[in-house]
Amino acid sequence: MIHLEAEIRRLEAEFNMFFAGRLPRPPWETRARVAALVKKHDQSFIRNTADRFRFESLQNKYSKFLELWDRQMTNKELGRPTLGTKRSSPPPAQPAPAADAPAAKGKDKHKDEKHKDGKHKDEKHKHEKHKDDKPKEKVDDRVKQLYEQLAEAKKQVGEKPIEMDRLAALVKAQVDKFKAQGQEVAFKVALKDGKVQLTAKPADDKKKD
Repeated sequence: MIHLEAEIRRLEAEFNMFFAGRLPRPPWETRARVAALVKKHDQSFIRNTADRFRFESLQNKYSKFLELWDRQMTNKELGRPTLGTKRSSPPPAQPAPAADAPAAKGKDKHKDEKHKDGKHKDEKHKHEKHKDDKPKEKVDDRVKQLYEQLAEAKKQVGEKPIEMDRLAALVKAQVDKFKAQGQEVAFKVALKDGKVQLTAKPADDKKKD
């Protein structure tokens, strides 16, 4: 039980370091090791009431951590702020122009017009960026669903979970490939020869199946 508590504490620290940018990749190995320990204790009979209560507390704590980490992984994939990241400080305020500077009025007017043009361009760029983000959000939602399905399937057969970044790259590659052919892609998580596999095929074939 002491070993399990120490491993959960270590996993929490490694995830916090990852979200703070101090680790290059999520600690999937530690997470898989903790999941195996939790499963082992959960399947064993704990005679001592105090030990059983302690294990249930650790199990609840671990479950809450998983929910928090999965939510933060999703936010990181979508470009949203996560816990442990620093927000950039606002730029310093510019001093107001002097009132007795009539010669600078023409320059100020030119700056205002340039600022307005730049603002319109920024708004147009922002609008176009939001339009382009719609399919990306759709892909991110699909990646999240597939990740959860793959993680559950791999957990049942004792395989290590695939990294979110790697899965996102695979999904994007397949989506772009089928999109270039004018087709929608459908993904399926299946068990073949005792191994979990992710297959991609046209969505029309899935409807026929």
